[in-house]
Amino acid sequence: MSLLFEGVIVTRDRAGRSCAFRHYEQIRQQRQNGSMNDPGNDSLHDAPGGSGGGGRHGTGPSSRVLHLQGVFPRDWAGERVDKALARLFPQYSRAAFQGWIRSGQVRVEGIVPRRRDKVRGGEAVEVRAALAVETPWRAQDLPLEIVYEDESVLVVNKPPGVVVHPGAGNREGTLLNALLHHDPGLAALPRAGIVHRLDKDTSGLLVVARSLAACHRLAAQIRRRCFQREYLAVVCGVMTGGGTVEAPIGRHPVQRTRMAVREGGRAAVSHYRVLERFRAHTLIRVTLETGRTHQIRVHMAHLRHPLVGDPVYGGRLRLPPACAPALATALRAFRRQALHAARLCIAHPDSGEALCWEVTPPSEMADLLAALRDDLTVHAKEASR
Repeated sequence: MSLLFEGVIVTRDRAGRSCAFRHYEQIRQQRQNGSMNDPGNDSLHDAPGGSGGGGRHGTGPSSRVLHLQGVFPRDWAGERVDKALARLFPQYSRAAFQGWIRSGQVRVEGIVPRRRDKVRGGEAVEVRAALAVETPWRAQDLPLEIVYEDESVLVVNKPPGVVVHPGAGNREGTLLNALLHHDPGLAALPRAGIVHRLDKDTSGLLVVARSLAACHRLAAQIRRRCFQREYLAVVCGVMTGGGTVEAPIGRHPVQRTRMAVREGGRAAVSHYRVLERFRAHTLIRVTLETGRTHQIRVHMAHLRHPLVGDPVYGGRLRLPPACAPALATALRAFRRQALHAARLCIAHPDSGEALCWEVTPPSEMADLLAALRDDLTVHAKEASR
């Protein structure tokens, strides 16, 4: 796990508000000036047995101790401890807190809880968690299409084929590496300010926070489901009309790299409407209420209308009868899910102003749509003879 916060012990007051991010801007300025060279400046301390000063500036992982303190708001009574922790400290995932609870690194009123324990409200909570600290991500001069930029946010148009965040086997060449080159100060933020993601082969709009306050306000918008994301998708089959898919999504019970609609999964809601119908395909616009992994891809496959080109959920290639050669070529050449994040609307994290952006699909998806329209036109003319 990468180091997410530096130079600050994160605390929360009884209302659940963040109240101790006092060192962040100083650290951001130090990073921009290139003066942050001493790992000892971090208030995430070296864990016993760690490599000490080699942590974030060495060539391999070391260990640091993260210290979080807060109080559960009283109106959270009845909520599971792991879920309440993820709400109290949203910069860390619920899965992370579950792991820290299992390893005894979380205490509620001085007692190590179980994940399923319920919050009473008003309890003091403390987390002292050992974090593996990896070598810093490298800034790289990579293409970056910026749609909007100010002091608080960046909005980028991600091309297909680009991984958003470094991971196993993708340490470089990611959107994050490009963002760090554009703004080195993002290195001081959790995940370099990335508050939501797109799959590698999904194109379109993605917002990046440029301050810690913006990070938390945008994350809060996502939690409150007021972060509007609309996608264009080409699906197999002719849909008769729009609708809503409300089906929980979880890890596939056997194929662990896949997601699936399954009982006990996380709530997931997708609204879709038909934009164009072709002979054997449909162009739809999908609006997300939630943002689960592979959500649109899983939900459309669940409806038996998988996305064109989807290598995981799409099944075998389907050509319409008497398919025009140009369309057959376009469908065979389209080797990724036909999904594009076309529209994004947020409330500006500082001013609260409603902002929306919209971008057209990349050329290969536009070419696919053109081939589908041409095929429809040709067959309509033949049918009218």
